[in-house]
Amino acid sequence: MDRLEVMSVIVAVTETGSFSAASRRLKTPVATVSRQVAELEDRLKAQLFQRSPRRVTLTDAGRSYIDACKRIIEQVDDAERELSGEYRTPKGDLAVTAPWGLGHTHLLPLAVEFLNAYPEIGLRLVLTDRVVNTVEENIDVAIRIGPLPDSSSKIATRIGSIRVVVCGSPAYFAAKGKPKSLAELRDHDCITIDDVAAPPAWKFSKNGRTVVAPIRTRLTVNTSEAAVLAAIASMGVARVMSYKMDTARRAGTLEIVLEDLEPEPMPAHIVYAQRKPVPLKLRAFLNWMTPRLKARLA
Repeated sequence: MDRLEVMSVIVAVTETGSFSAASRRLKTPVATVSRQVAELEDRLKAQLFQRSPRRVTLTDAGRSYIDACKRIIEQVDDAERELSGEYRTPKGDLAVTAPWGLGHTHLLPLAVEFLNAYPEIGLRLVLTDRVVNTVEENIDVAIRIGPLPDSSSKIATRIGSIRVVVCGSPAYFAAKGKPKSLAELRDHDCITIDDVAAPPAWKFSKNGRTVVAPIRTRLTVNTSEAAVLAAIASMGVARVMSYKMDTARRAGTLEIVLEDLEPEPMPAHIVYAQRKPVPLKLRAFLNWMTPRLKARLA
């Protein structure tokens, strides 16, 4: 039995909460994970996990053992990084996740510049609108939009705010006029994002209260990126997150209206796990990327 390998399995099960999630993280069959845990418990003559159909949790014996496992693995990892030079020069691979639109609009162009500046670092970008489990999928850095859950194991740095805006093309507004109130918005063609369960209405903020405004849908699409393209083509007004139309706004092909009725902006953070010491590749990425994302999202 490779003790370090089994320790890594125990840590993975603990952090992901199940054998199946640990197997995905380790890219190992579930049966192998289960067998290794059972063999270790048999050798230690102690039960490390309480099993249930939905989740596994540590026993008292498991909690004390897992702390020792984490210390040992961290020491081995640190020794390997020191030997490979990660603590002497920024080098190695990093995995970063971000929402799809923000990633394509802002993160990807900056990532190209970062790679040119740091030729010994490699990046794996996971651009998706699903919430990625950073532990299970071995992600080093996450860019999150919206309130963050409380976590003592994560460090979060605010990089900006994301507005939800109503926008249209100059040609459309020249033909139909700009809506200056929610009452006037009812007379405009609206581009909505497909949600069969939701009524045709948009939410705004007025005098600190949420106001639901009925709208007239002219075109329905299934992505906000398509809504932006339709708005550029003067099919009507769209309501999207500000970063998704920012390029068009800068190019002058879209304009924002009803700004005084926008909901409270959502915070955007760059999030990563606490690590001591911080590998130079991670420190280099954070120091380089954070101010540039702040500037783009300002």
